[in-house]
Amino acid sequence: QVQLVESGGGSVQAGGSLRLSCAASGRTLNRYAMGWFRQAPGKEREFVATIRWSGGRIYFADSVKGRFTIFVDNAKNTVYLEMRSLKPEDTAVYYCAAKSDYSGSAIYIRNYDVWGQGTQVTVSS
Repeated sequence: QVQLVESGGGSVQAGGSLRLSCAASGRTLNRYAMGWFRQAPGKEREFVATIRWSGGRIYFADSVKGRFTIFVDNAKNTVYLEMRSLKPEDTAVYYCAAKSDYSGSAIYIRNYDVWGQGTQVTVSS
């Protein structure tokens, strides 16, 4: 079973940057896709970005395209979400998730079966 632990959240001013980390453990992830999702107060959880653990198939939500980067460090068994030019509307709890490569599209929450505990990101204007 895969376990995921996020870190790196915090409070920044608009225009600032943060790097979120998601450390994975428990089994090999070569046939997994990793996703980042976020949930703002009073809103549904939404897709942010995804990448295959082995690389490739990188997609971003339109709202973060050009500002966020996702990448995997295999040596550290960690997937990162690099966030730049942050806006107040990026404020949310950010979750890391994992899904099998065979579990359907990587942009849909329903296809993920392993989730981290979440990390808070707050962007002030």
